[in-house]
Amino acid sequence: MPDLATKRACVQALLNTHSPADAIATYYALHHDPERTCLFLHHDTDGRADGFLVRSQTGMDLFTPIVTMRAPSEQTAGALFHRALIAGRPYYLLLPPALEAAAGRELDMSASERLRVYCLDPAHFRPTINALVQPKTGPNGMPRFEICSNQRVLSTSGVIWRSPHFAEVSVSTAPEARGRGWGRSVIAALANELMRTGVQPLYIAAENNQGSISVAEAVGFSDTGARIFSGSATLPFAH
Repeated sequence: MPDLATKRACVQALLNTHSPADAIATYYALHHDPERTCLFLHHDTDGRADGFLVRSQTGMDLFTPIVTMRAPSEQTAGALFHRALIAGRPYYLLLPPALEAAAGRELDMSASERLRVYCLDPAHFRPTINALVQPKTGPNGMPRFEICSNQRVLSTSGVIWRSPHFAEVSVSTAPEARGRGWGRSVIAALANELMRTGVQPLYIAAENNQGSISVAEAVGFSDTGARIFSGSATLPFAH
């Protein structure tokens, strides 16, 4: 059986590693911790890899792995689901919208939604200077920026994952601290740090989360047009 490095070499041809639309799949398939990555390949009739599914454990939820994939057809996607997923166990899917129907047919889905992929172009970056923002290091060893009061974090922005070309960022502000521009301040500080190191920040937001989208757009993030189908899923037990 091929080792993970060999499988990753096969998968690379199926991804555009410089495209925001493929950034999440590229990270989990090619760069996520090998000890927490299971990669499954599908081959065409000539023996060439034409699809893959990657199952990744993360620090966000050790008991609900993230699953993402690329497949040329719904039939290929279904075959990968049944080969790679364990019946009855929960997963969080991040799939191309073209595979939404396959997921709905083969899996028990809940909390499904469409996500928008935003990217920050340095030419559109609108920096914010706020003396309250303090640099920190997140649990994953990556940069994080915070605004605190009385030892309580009121607004924070950190890196979810980072690949050679992109980094997905998050932002969170306590309800009582909203409306002051603090979310924009911390995410702008983080974006500036990432771009300084040559990495392009990405921001993923649900299509109906206008508050989150407004914060990203205020910093200069632009909608790439790429969409991701997401949701909680389990593979049903065979009857």
